[in-house]
Amino acid sequence: MTEVTKAPKEAAAKKAAPRAESYDIAKSDETFDLAKDLAKFIKENKLSTQVQGKEFVNVEGWQYAGSRLGIVPIVEHVINLSTDQELKYQAKVTLFDLRHQTTVGAGFAVCSNKEGGKKFYQEFAIASMAQTRAIGKAYRNILAWIIRAAGYEPTPAEEMEYSGNVPAPAVAPAVVAEPAPVMRAVTTAPAAPAEAPAAEAPAAPVQYATASQKEEIIRLLNHPLITRQEKTKMLLNINRLDEERATQAIAKLRKAIEDREGTTAVAA
Repeated sequence: MTEVTKAPKEAAAKKAAPRAESYDIAKSDETFDLAKDLAKFIKENKLSTQVQGKEFVNVEGWQYAGSRLGIVPIVEHVINLSTDQELKYQAKVTLFDLRHQTTVGAGFAVCSNKEGGKKFYQEFAIASMAQTRAIGKAYRNILAWIIRAAGYEPTPAEEMEYSGNVPAPAVAPAVVAEPAPVMRAVTTAPAAPAEAPAAEAPAAPVQYATASQKEEIIRLLNHPLITRQEKTKMLLNINRLDEERATQAIAKLRKAIEDREGTTAVAA
């Protein structure tokens, strides 16, 4: 009889183990369990970048760690710091705890087309990278030790990309060292300069969703009639929404809740 009742007890114990949604950042035993899962997820999905023999987690990996704790990023603002000679944006991101309905962290970052490899980036791409870096920075400020526990360096890969661009100007003398060939190449191929303005043609700045729109989306996603799959999908894409798409998402969520409440009432 003892053997018969043992299996159900073991099954119950397994069911009682913390689920992804119940991880608590204040409980080290639970976050160490998360670190193991995180290490597996990052490796399987190739969400890290190797720099000088060390592995740095991409922002998607940091977002995954945050989502397992119910912590999502919200872009507070993106400021245009550009001049006539440079495209430059600064972004601020705050972290919102869905369970406790409170802000738990923040991060700032900048991106410029003066960085190595970004000379021909369009304006929207510079603004987008500033946001991406700010998201990674915000998560790093509160989750760095979990990433370290997972076996990775506690710095977002996007920050290493920024740091790695600093020595780039040292290459300039090598280009200037042979001015004659460069000038001949320009005069014999006049089409090349003509293409440059097209590559750097100013693009209309993207009007990303406002903080109030994102907060309204998060509030609606917390409604019990919204499924976990719908919530996860929306949260992973919330910072990519522009104002128009955010308005559409809010309207769609409200309609879904209204329709499901009506169906529930009829069923009752």
